[in-house]
Amino acid sequence: MSENILSITTESWDKEVIQSSSLVVIDFWGTHCRPCKTIAPIIEELAKEYIGRAKIVKVNVEESPEIASRYKVIGVPTIMFFKDGNVVDQIVGVVPKGQLKSKLESLI
Repeated sequence: MSENILSITTESWDKEVIQSSSLVVIDFWGTHCRPCKTIAPIIEELAKEYIGRAKIVKVNVEESPEIASRYKVIGVPTIMFFKDGNVVDQIVGVVPKGQLKSKLESLI
């Protein structure tokens, strides 16, 4: 995982996501999920491109199932966008980088 992406657990969720003053993009993923591996390089590229404009984090649903359950994540990858501690949008499945960039730009 890139140095520009935080790995979030239940313990760090509130501090890094809910209390964040910037847009937070959460990649919910699983270790045995092939589509998650497909989108991972795109997420890493976006993390580099949006340094200082958005915080990009990952949540392993196998290690933090309570977070996935709380936000009703049933399929991975699920990308959620948080602003001021609230979900403002989400994308489920693998999508092109351009679609993720458009969503980021519209929310920043």
